[in-house]
Amino acid sequence: MGHVWLSEREQALVDGAEKLDLDLPVPTQIVSNGEYLPPKQSETQKRVEQRMLDLAEENAKYLGMSRRAFMHTSCGMATAFLAMNEIYGGGVFQVSDAEARDPEMMSERDKALSGQFILDDQTHFLRDDFAHEAILGLGEFAAEHWNPKLKEEGLSLARYKFENYIRELWYTSDTKMALLSGAPFDDPTWWLLSNEQITAARDLVNDFAGARRMLAHSVITPGQPGWMDAVDQAIETLQPESWKSYTIGDPLSPSKYPWRLDDEEIMYPFYEKSLKAGINTICTHKGLLPPDYEVSFPGVWQYATLDDLPQAAKDWPDMNFVIYHSGLRPFLELPDQAWKEFEESGGEIKWVTDLTRIPEEHGVSNVYGEIGTSFANSAVAHPRFSAALMGTLVRDLGADHVIWGSDTVWYGSPQWQIEAMRRLEVPEDMRAKYNMPSLGGPNSLTKQAIFGLNAARLYDVGVQSASEMPDMPDFSEDRLAQLAQQFREEGGVPSNKRYGYVRTA
Repeated sequence: MGHVWLSEREQALVDGAEKLDLDLPVPTQIVSNGEYLPPKQSETQKRVEQRMLDLAEENAKYLGMSRRAFMHTSCGMATAFLAMNEIYGGGVFQVSDAEARDPEMMSERDKALSGQFILDDQTHFLRDDFAHEAILGLGEFAAEHWNPKLKEEGLSLARYKFENYIRELWYTSDTKMALLSGAPFDDPTWWLLSNEQITAARDLVNDFAGARRMLAHSVITPGQPGWMDAVDQAIETLQPESWKSYTIGDPLSPSKYPWRLDDEEIMYPFYEKSLKAGINTICTHKGLLPPDYEVSFPGVWQYATLDDLPQAAKDWPDMNFVIYHSGLRPFLELPDQAWKEFEESGGEIKWVTDLTRIPEEHGVSNVYGEIGTSFANSAVAHPRFSAALMGTLVRDLGADHVIWGSDTVWYGSPQWQIEAMRRLEVPEDMRAKYNMPSLGGPNSLTKQAIFGLNAARLYDVGVQSASEMPDMPDFSEDRLAQLAQQFREEGGVPSNKRYGYVRTA
């Protein structure tokens, strides 16, 4: 099994999400990427699941299809959001009954939105214990053009389910560009992908596609022996677009090397070096700890909070600090509890609010909230909380400081997350009560900014608007686009599989 954060006790409580047999367009229980123990499916989620199945059955019959086939269509996706609105209430997702039964209307909608510029700021390869069919075009290209030296070092594309990553990200979703990420461990033999492998994957995809489709992280390990040498090497040979870091040190167990963003001795020389090399963005995992973090991460969990960010952001105005998961503290065992806390505190979200207050309280504009996993899980566990999360981020950080990430490939094709964001709206009562902005329609300026324009600005991609990509080859013509087109013409559809972990019943 690929390396996960879960303890042995916790691993006994979970199973691989791809074993779920329902093929629902949107998950109906929280899927964990292995960084935290997923909660059990709630009673409400069970009702949502049943309603999805019933509605899909009705609509599939109306269209003369099998339910399973219907689940893989855009009408099936619309049906899932209708069921969620019905059971959760509050009309968080903008969806009409007609969309669930009118394939032509949905085809027009899909076509109109397919050109939307989406840059996924947080993607990963799959843990390596399940077989999925290879994407032949890319596999053949890799075999033919793969750098022999890297082969000797043991990078097996098949082992990391690279083909499945490509398939779910680019064949079955509207994603245009992706940043490939990693995670550190005190013991480097536990890294799922080395920095060299992340860069090799980026170069392979871009070379294959004939366009800049992929960006790469290099993971840093501040305080560990030789970490600055590794930084020098990354700058010199890997040229990552940005850095990935975990202030908690090791996501698997209490680390010997936790650190702070505002540590003048360890981090300030690093920022200086990074800026000099032209790399001005650091992405930092915050929050998303196991529910019992005070017990399981004694003396270390504090490093996953946001209190080291204000000073660092202030002292290094030219460095962009992108906070992964927007710092959301564990999404609690009970999503209802998170919602209750939000309401009882007058609209605060544990740790996220600490992040969103920083710009105003400290006069900085270089702090960003990334939403991978936090959005995915709240959308399927408590849509109103999801709306509260996005409303808070957009209201306080600004629509230009929220970054799209899906944590693909753990949750399967990110298309359901893209659809959830396109359809998400902060309900009117919440807007009035908490002074939150409207998020607008599927292609509103706010959503265009979140989906890709903000990250395009950070990574100097040269995209000014969703319809205009002046500095890059047209994505509609590169080799990846051609293969994706072929995949769809041959009847390829999203697998509706998830590849992380779910709690066993």
